[in-house]
Amino acid sequence: MRTNLFIKVLVDHDAKEKPEKLGAELCRQLEKNYVVRDAELSSYAPVEE
Repeated sequence: MRTNLFIKVLVDHDAKEKPEKLGAELCRQLEKNYVVRDAELSSYAPVEE
């Protein structure tokens, strides 16, 4: 059985860091450390404070 899980993650980061790179690293860690077949960053949205 397969299930798609949609998870929202709010990340604090420096302005120099690219959201795409952070998302790629999160996906890599999920695939490496958990029973995750595939992880991908589908979109991101900046949060105005």
